[in-house]
Amino acid sequence: MEPWQMREWFAEYLEACNRHDLETIRSFLDPAVRRAHLPGGADAWIDGVAELLRAFPDWQWRRIQLVVEDDWLAAHLRAGGTHVGEFRGITPTRRHVNVAEFGMYRIVNGRITEFTGTADHIELLSQLQG
Repeated sequence: MEPWQMREWFAEYLEACNRHDLETIRSFLDPAVRRAHLPGGADAWIDGVAELLRAFPDWQWRRIQLVVEDDWLAAHLRAGGTHVGEFRGITPTRRHVNVAEFGMYRIVNGRITEFTGTADHIELLSQLQG
C-alpha cells in the first residue's frame, strides 16, 4: 500500500474500533497476528478488545499522530472511557480514564500481521487504582 492508502486504512480501522464493531475489527487482522508480550492470533486480539469494551462501554480512540514507513505504521493515540464494568479484577469505579497509546503495526495485504505497543493497560490500571 502507498502511504496515503495506509493512512486511509488506519482511519477505517479506528472507525471500526470506535463503533465497537468486533467483526469489522477482526477483518483488519491476520488470523495469526503476532503481538509482543501478548497472546497471538485474531481471537486473542478480539477477546482483549471485548474485555475492554465490556468494562468501558463508552471507550473511544483518537489519533494524535501517524507515521508510515514501508509496511509499518506507527500510531500515537489517546483513548478513554468510563469504568462501569469489572476490568482485570477491579470492580467498577465509575472513574473516567484517559490514556496515551503507542503502537507499531505491520500491515501486509490489508491485515495487521504484527503489533507491539502500550496496549498492556498499565496506565489505565493505575488510574483505576489511584
